Amino acid sequence: MTPRRQRTLVVIGILVGAGIGTAVALTAFSGNLLYYYTPTQALSKNLGPKDVFRLGGLVEKGTVERKAGSLTIRFIVTDNRNSIPVVFTGILPNLFRAGQGVIVNGHMSNRGVFVANQVLAKHDSDYMPLKLYNKENGTRYTEPGQMNRGAGYGGP
Repeated sequence: MTPRRQRTLVVIGILVGAGIGTAVALTAFSGNLLYYYTPTQALSKNLGPKDVFRLGGLVEKGTVERKAGSLTIRFIVTDNRNSIPVVFTGILPNLFRAGQGVIVNGHMSNRGVFVANQVLAKHDSDYMPLKLYNKENGTRYTEPGQMNRGAGYGGP
């Protein structure tokens, strides 16, 4: 076998190996990607009780209902076109509130209610650390969230 033919076989072997490695990596990544559906997309797909997926949207104002003496909470997720009622039993994240973005993981029941087993609250993109906020605005807040309460900031 000539040196040229050996180099060609080595190059072909490397390309085949790289192609196989890339295919394996992409297959592994695609299994771990978690997308979410908006209520409009979820309703159009006719997902059933066996289909586990993520639902994302806004918590509709005035729809959060807590069951007394229990960790069960009911609310409605909307994308401002369609809405889906959600029921969740467990501890909610601190950022969860009406009008805020949320992603819930679970499945649809036969009654058209999304049964969530996990709730993730989305925060807005305007987050700013307290020290930076004070520096930029000439304030002296001492606790996170104090500026949202509108009380006792200590003044400039």
